[in-house]
Amino acid sequence: MVEEEHSGTDAGGDGPIRSEPIGTERLVLVPLLAEHAGEMAAVLSDPELHAFIGGSPATPGELRSRYERLVAGSPDPGVSWHNWVIRLRGEECLAGTVQATVGTGENGRVAEVAWVVGTPWQGRGIATEAARGLVAWLRRQPVRSVVAHIHPGHRASAAVASAAGLAPTDRWQDGEVRWELEIGG
Repeated sequence: MVEEEHSGTDAGGDGPIRSEPIGTERLVLVPLLAEHAGEMAAVLSDPELHAFIGGSPATPGELRSRYERLVAGSPDPGVSWHNWVIRLRGEECLAGTVQATVGTGENGRVAEVAWVVGTPWQGRGIATEAARGLVAWLRRQPVRSVVAHIHPGHRASAAVASAAGLAPTDRWQDGEVRWELEIGG
């Protein structure tokens, strides 16, 4: 899936949505700070991670600049960027990110979500737990649907989306399948 830029609050729709910590059994999704860049540069340093999301590993400085932009928020007042780092409770380390871009769709607010987990933490259900936690949080927000775009060859990401309640559609965007979940809002 393509990683997008997200952070902060939403001035449009039914009022602001504010990012907050999200707890799950093994994880705490912590709202992104620029200070996370050093540790996250190491987490995201495996070039293989970028096979589906594109690009190449960022340096700590590049990542800090990106995180500063994300934390500043969307320049579009109708769109909000929400970003979290995934902190493992037992290990007290960062393992990846989850994010949601909230904007207005045909039937109300839509959250476009994405996730990435560093190679050493893959295969442990961390992405699934983080995505489920994110979707549970979105269910408590004024959001009508959740969308993810997943490369058709990325079986692991498709399994995460399915476990979080999303289903594939017949719609495509930039070579990726659109997955959706209607949640109300």
